[in-house]
Amino acid sequence: MVDGVHFDLRPGGASAAEVGHRALASALSDLAAMGADPGEAYLALGLPDGLTEQQALELVRSARALADQTDTTIAGGDIVSAPVLTVSFTVVGWAEVEEQLIGRDGAHVGDLVGVTGSLGGKPSHPTPRLAEGRALARAGAHAMIDISDGLATDARHIGESSGVRLEIELEKLPLHEGVPNWQPAASTGEDYELCFTVSPEDRTRVEDALREAGGAQLTWIGRAREGAPGASFLDARGDEHRLEGFEHRW
Repeated sequence: MVDGVHFDLRPGGASAAEVGHRALASALSDLAAMGADPGEAYLALGLPDGLTEQQALELVRSARALADQTDTTIAGGDIVSAPVLTVSFTVVGWAEVEEQLIGRDGAHVGDLVGVTGSLGGKPSHPTPRLAEGRALARAGAHAMIDISDGLATDARHIGESSGVRLEIELEKLPLHEGVPNWQPAASTGEDYELCFTVSPEDRTRVEDALREAGGAQLTWIGRAREGAPGASFLDARGDEHRLEGFEHRW
């Protein structure tokens, strides 16, 4: 995560503690999306002139607190000087057997599409859905991704990787408190919730598994169809909307 791109460290923007938490949470969220258990984390920290020692310590302590909460070991890393604050976590996850892990390429035609939590809120202290990811993987999820770039982009990733078309019903999206409608809920990134697909026969099993994993809100928002790989976003009248989340460009 880079100051000026992923956060704004200027007065009134993100605190150093928020940056540290969010950087590790976003990395752990990728493990959650595969149903993996967390293991080690390695921190590469680029410190600019003007960042105080207190800010640097707040950043690391905040990340360490999240690591402790998630049974993650910060096992090393590096510190260098940099033009702007840059925080990069590499995390390692584990599973007993490869078959326990879920990719984004396993969705089947006819699958239900679900999401955890609510969308559009972009919380400053997101919680990686590690327990939920493990529960979904063990309950039979076919494909899964974390919503880091916005549902509009990440649902499309599942469809393209799986060779199916996810048909998303916009009126069913779970809106975060204060989010006015489905437009920001579908397009805002950094929710760090999970989007997944599962056979209709496993619906009750998935609902029970999430309830046992901590009771995260679950909303069914669509279905996987035949068609051009990707995703379609339909309003209550059945009209399709072209939506985009965050797109990486360089």
